[in-house]
Amino acid sequence: MNLDEEDVAASSTKGAPPIATSSLPTSSTAAPQDLSATNTKPLTSTIRGGTTQAFDLDGHDLPPSPASSTPRPGARKYALATELVYTEGTDQYGASSAPIYQSATFYQGKPGQNVNGEYDYTRSGNPTRTHLERHLAKIMGANRCLAVGSGMGALDVVTRLLRPGDEVVTADDLYGGTNRLLKYLSTNQGITVHHVDTTSPSAVSKVLNHKTAMLLLETPTNPLIKIADIAALASAAHAANPSAVVVVDNTMLSPLLQSPLDLGADISYESGTKYLSGHHDVMAGVLAVSDPSLADKLYFTINSTGCGLAPYDSWLLLRGIKTLAVRMRQQQENAQRIAELLESLGFAVRYPGLRSHPAYDLHWRQASGAGAVLSFSTGNVRTSERIVGAVRLWAISVSFGCVNSLISMPCRMSHASIDEQTRRERGLGEDVIRLCVGIEEGDDLIDDLRRALVEAGAVSVSLDGIESRTSNLQLNDS
Repeated sequence: MNLDEEDVAASSTKGAPPIATSSLPTSSTAAPQDLSATNTKPLTSTIRGGTTQAFDLDGHDLPPSPASSTPRPGARKYALATELVYTEGTDQYGASSAPIYQSATFYQGKPGQNVNGEYDYTRSGNPTRTHLERHLAKIMGANRCLAVGSGMGALDVVTRLLRPGDEVVTADDLYGGTNRLLKYLSTNQGITVHHVDTTSPSAVSKVLNHKTAMLLLETPTNPLIKIADIAALASAAHAANPSAVVVVDNTMLSPLLQSPLDLGADISYESGTKYLSGHHDVMAGVLAVSDPSLADKLYFTINSTGCGLAPYDSWLLLRGIKTLAVRMRQQQENAQRIAELLESLGFAVRYPGLRSHPAYDLHWRQASGAGAVLSFSTGNVRTSERIVGAVRLWAISVSFGCVNSLISMPCRMSHASIDEQTRRERGLGEDVIRLCVGIEEGDDLIDDLRRALVEAGAVSVSLDGIESRTSNLQLNDS
């Protein structure tokens, strides 16, 4: 395998001890990796010219990670809300905020020998990114986390595990970008993609087979807020093919409210742009993995393609993570009040915090919160358009998870890349409105939404109060 000069340096210096003045814990603090507990064989290595050469499970050259992301042996010491804020470091000046190593390269003492530490080229690793990844591994309950440039970038890394002829089983309600990438893979890469109702274990089981290489789940789904049983579906996928990789997009809840790895998933990924950052000022993607061998495969792709998260973006994401618990608490409180209001007015509301949600019990068995994204139907596209156009505090925008409240019509915005016929077949109505609730004063958000409903003619006003003009709407996504 021919490597460029950065690759040669990257694959020959990772065994050097970390620099003593780094802001990170040294690699000697990493927990020992117990490969016997995984379903995959450990990496093999051979001696070439006095140095150890590692290979992945397929026999390809595998540059090791600059540092393990495991922050220390054992589980978290404190409550998750505390661990979000608490980070450990050995900065020479005792900086309370992790330093930003805004450098593309790191000096080497001798050619091919990085006597100054474990880093040589930021594409392969950077101290700021490693600090973030170790912190994420702690809060996500992972052996290792990896940070890349966006949530879709994270999914792209995952799908590079697939080979022509492989089959992917996934939901019929997906984020538009995910659907677009899977469509490309099925059209151009020889991958078969099965879209099924993942709320039905029997429907999923019908398409699982020995060719199933990946089960890709979202729960709750976006925007129809469907709930999939992660543990049951992961078990079924592994039974059909022990080498199948179960992947969960956890963006809608964040690690604070749901831990897919604890429920049997092999990979949990999410868009750090959303709740983890919380301010929509950074693009990022996060991958969490329990199996060290699988993590090394993902790292190989990240190092080879150069999609690792930049130092400054890593610092921004690390800063945002610290306030996740307080933000999410306020967002969920607001979302619950708004969902209850809309339901009381007669709209068909999709939110797992409502007992009327068909999968309420399942959701609360595997998650500790309902999140802050909900959707509702008006029964009329023009009415929905008027509501979205009449709000003032709610910004019309794609995305979710930030401190500001957002409103959108998915069929016109985030899911417009899915053709109309497919949307109709999957039960995604053109009139659906998605609300992504922020941290503003709840009363203000409710007053603004109530006023918009009246201005749009979506509710009738009488001496007895207001109610939806769409009677007998049912929560039915079929």
